[in-house]
Amino acid sequence: MTYDRDKYLEAVRSSLETNIFYHSLALEACMGGIYDYLSSQGTLLPSEPPKDDWKLAGLIHDIDYAGQYKDLHPSQTRQALSAHQLKVSDTVFDIVRAHGWHNPGGIKPSTQSQWAIFCADSLTGLIVAVALVYPTKKLADVKLSSILKRFHKEPRFAAGTRRDEVALCQNPDTLNIPLDKFIEICLSSMQSIADNIGL
Repeated sequence: MTYDRDKYLEAVRSSLETNIFYHSLALEACMGGIYDYLSSQGTLLPSEPPKDDWKLAGLIHDIDYAGQYKDLHPSQTRQALSAHQLKVSDTVFDIVRAHGWHNPGGIKPSTQSQWAIFCADSLTGLIVAVALVYPTKKLADVKLSSILKRFHKEPRFAAGTRRDEVALCQNPDTLNIPLDKFIEICLSSMQSIADNIGL
């Protein structure tokens, strides 16, 4: 299935408040970065969908986290998209549903793409929070060591970060990516789109 990203981008932009829209862009970038890393390591499973599916899931994952749909997030993703005359494949929808494993209509992650979105979802908020305590408030200046310090030693910092979920990236049956490397991938991915997310 081929997607016109601009149409999905505009649907997300018009549906969400700015901070959640920026989070959606950040997660889209992280999903692409995780895909590239797994591919470069030769550990991307042949059953995984193409990179565009990973990134689209990241982009639209919160589109129903607003208005009439919010209480049923993420199960209303397709309904929210249909208001913009847009559709997604079952594969993309299942990736989206996996990030909201414990929410209405969520599913337990069982593929690399599903674990990627689940583990990376709240990590973006920690990375943004670290950037905002720098004098420049720029992602370009954020060091991996700063994020790791906040992650491991300051649980009250960006307390909404579900650190236990992020750490699942290390498990052999999820992504088998060391935690430090996973955080580095997401930081680098977000730095590459910093201008688009106000950082």
